[in-house]
Amino acid sequence: MLYHIFSYLSNTFTATSFKIFQYITFRSGGAILTSLLICFITGPYIINKLSNFKIKQVIRIDGPTMHFKKSETPTMGGILIFLSVIVSTVLWARLDNRFIIWLLVGTTWLAFLGFYDDYLKIKKKNTKGLSKKGKLLGQTIFSVLLAIYLAFFPQNSEFTTLVNIPFLKNFFINLHCLYIVLVVIIVVGSSNAVNLTDGLDGLAVGNITIAAFTLALFAYFAGHLYISSYLKIINVTGAGEISIFLFAVVGACLGFLWYNSHPAEVFMGDTGSLFLGGVLGITSIFIKQEIILVFVGGVFFIEALSVLIQIFYYKRTKKRVFKMAPIHHHFEMLGISETKVTIRFWITGIILAIFSFASLKLR
Repeated sequence: MLYHIFSYLSNTFTATSFKIFQYITFRSGGAILTSLLICFITGPYIINKLSNFKIKQVIRIDGPTMHFKKSETPTMGGILIFLSVIVSTVLWARLDNRFIIWLLVGTTWLAFLGFYDDYLKIKKKNTKGLSKKGKLLGQTIFSVLLAIYLAFFPQNSEFTTLVNIPFLKNFFINLHCLYIVLVVIIVVGSSNAVNLTDGLDGLAVGNITIAAFTLALFAYFAGHLYISSYLKIINVTGAGEISIFLFAVVGACLGFLWYNSHPAEVFMGDTGSLFLGGVLGITSIFIKQEIILVFVGGVFFIEALSVLIQIFYYKRTKKRVFKMAPIHHHFEMLGISETKVTIRFWITGIILAIFSFASLKLR
C-alpha cells in the first residue's frame, strides 16, 4: 500500500525522497519492524482474550508427562502471527505482485484451516480436531489450484517444469506433468512438517524465523537479474517482493517468540503452524528452489521423517525406533531439558541455513 501511495506522490510532485519506497531492501526493513511492533503491542491483549475465553492447549494423553502442566496455556496464538504478517505485508509490499497475492491467499486459506482444526480440538477437548483426511483435503485443494495456475503462468517460462538440483551447475530434471504432484507434496508436506515440529516452547517459531530469513534472501537473489545471473540461479521476475512478505514473517515470529519462549505464555496452535509451513513451501516453489527447501527447512524435514519412520517401523514390527515421535520428544524422553532441545534444534537450523547458502557457490 505504501509503495503505491508514495509512487503516486513521487510521480505527482517529483519528490525524490519518496522514491525510497521503491527499494525492496527499505520496505523489507519496514515489514520486519511493523510486524514486530504489532506483536509487541497487540500480543498481551490477544493472549488475555484467549485466556479469558478459555482457549487452552489440549495436551496429547500419550505425550511426555512433563507437558501436562501446559494444559492451562492459551493456544491459537497463530492469530497474532497471522494479523502481524497480513497487516505488515499489505502496508509494505506491492499489492499488484502476483506472488504476494498468492501468498496472502495461501496464508489466509491455511490459517483458516488451522483455526478450524484448533476450534474442533477445544470443542471436543481432545487432540483429534479436524480429521486427517479433512486437513489433507483442504491443503491439497489449495496446492492443486496453485499448481494449475503455475502451469499456465509459470515463474519463468524457460523452466516451467524443470527442477534445479542444488550444488550442481546447470543440472535440471524435467518432471513434465509430474511437476503438479511435486507442488502438492511440497506445500502439503511443509505445512504438516511445521505442524509436527510445534511441540516445544519456541521450537517451531524459532526455526521458522531462521528458514523464512534464509528464503527471503533467496527470493531477493532470484528476483534480481544481475545477482541471479552471477549466482547461476533461475531468475524469477517479481520474486524480490516475496522477500518483503517473508521479512514480515520473520518480524512476526520474533515478536511471537517473545511470548512463546520457555515457559510459554501462548502456543501458536494449528492456526499458526499450518500457514507458516505452507508459506515456506509456496515460496520455494515460486523462486524455483524446490529442492533447497529440504535443507532450509531441514529441522522440519527431520521431524516429519521421524514420524514416518516410527509409524512404518511400528506397523511392521510392533516396536519403536524412537522413544516417542516426533523426534524432539525422543530427546526429552532421554532426559534432555526442553530448553536445551529447543536451542540445539535452533543451532541445527542455523547450520542448515548456512549450508543452503553454500549451495549458491558450490556448483
